[in-house]
Amino acid sequence: MTQIYQKPKNEFYEQINNSLKKGKKEFIVTANPETFMISTQDKELEKIILDKNNLIVPDGIAVVKACKKIGIDIKERITGIETCEYLLKLANEQELSLYLFGAKEEVLEKLTEKIKKDYPKIKLLGATSGYVDDKDKIMNEIIKESPDICLVALGIPLQEKLIAKNINKAKKGIFIGVGGSFDVLSGTKKRAPKLFIKLNLEWLYRIITEPKRLKRFWNNNVKFLFKIKKEMK
Repeated sequence: MTQIYQKPKNEFYEQINNSLKKGKKEFIVTANPETFMISTQDKELEKIILDKNNLIVPDGIAVVKACKKIGIDIKERITGIETCEYLLKLANEQELSLYLFGAKEEVLEKLTEKIKKDYPKIKLLGATSGYVDDKDKIMNEIIKESPDICLVALGIPLQEKLIAKNINKAKKGIFIGVGGSFDVLSGTKKRAPKLFIKLNLEWLYRIITEPKRLKRFWNNNVKFLFKIKKEMK
């Protein structure tokens, strides 16, 4: 976890803005407890998290608290959804190019409509549903298009593995795995109310609105905190 980004959110945004201006490559991993728990069983994902060339950001209050317990002073959490919103705003202001890969077709259609309406200066190079058989082929096609920003919403760890496998072929661009962010960005799902966000209780809102998430929460968030406590002894 020593590789995790420790600076404030505004400095992170400034870094990716500078990377875009300079035409640099960035692979951003929005790491939540599930990311770390999967990486304990998945060597490929563990390698991605430990790679110093990648930007591993703390997406989740449990990650921030766990890091502080083991002496890593993280300033604040940096969520995937807020990073997406910032990138879209930036792309619109600077007239950058964007590619969307992932989610269901209907979600993707809503999101592309919203982008065209709310971010008219973005050059949308393409949008491909996550329900395609040959995802490597799509990724190669995306890299040939050379977008400034590529948002990949295929879920952990598939999205991270796919980016890691193909990013070396890219000459530039911000590549980021964004999980279920397309659902929220498109308006298909609502993000937690501001009070829940302010109190770092988005996880509770998700469980209330989607009770089936409880098992997933236990297997990842709760077990993650137990693991941290165990390693501290």
